[in-house]
Amino acid sequence: MSFLDLNFFSMSMWSLGAGALGAAALSLILANTDLFLTKSVDATLEFLEEIQLKTLDNESPKTFKARELWEHRGAVIMAVRRPGCFLCREEAADLSALKPQLDLLGVPLYAVVKEKIGSEVENFQPYFKGKIFLDERKKFYGPQKRKMMFMGFVRLGVWQNFFRARSKGFSGNLEGEGFVLGGVYVIGPGKQGILLEHREKEFGDKVNPASVLEAAKKIKPHTSTSEGK
Repeated sequence: MSFLDLNFFSMSMWSLGAGALGAAALSLILANTDLFLTKSVDATLEFLEEIQLKTLDNESPKTFKARELWEHRGAVIMAVRRPGCFLCREEAADLSALKPQLDLLGVPLYAVVKEKIGSEVENFQPYFKGKIFLDERKKFYGPQKRKMMFMGFVRLGVWQNFFRARSKGFSGNLEGEGFVLGGVYVIGPGKQGILLEHREKEFGDKVNPASVLEAAKKIKPHTSTSEGK
């Protein structure tokens, strides 16, 4: 190979390497924007009311419509992305810290999971102080279900969330489906409607507990008169 051929070959390889690095850098930058995130669609009360939930009683599970959770006193409801996830456990602990204040307001705290695997729900309950139900059709994760796949592991915000939860001592496992993103709702009784809807944007994008409490304080006592308005 002549000197000119060798020089051309070296320049070509350098260009290819630079191009690959540039493409990788661009992909990393785009992954840290919201450009490719699935846009969330706000839920409506009518949509949530008809969701079929199931109790987690192994012997005689009961199926009921979700409206029963909030029709009298309202409710705070967490749609758990994955019970074994340490980020979900952190958010559950934050919401559970509000329970004494929610109890004073008369507002119950609930969670829904999309699957029941082994003892995952039982292992989640030390972090979550409310009742937990099964949402097999994942309706609380909709109306348009959003997923974050492996792109989540190159997002700066996700890594910041990882370090935040780890620094607080939370740990978890990899059991179950964890790509369908969750959220938190505060719903008033009767037809008062959805007072807060937080949809998880990325892994560990937890709700602000102060916002949950503020929304819960807006819940009005349920009366037959107010329902008719």
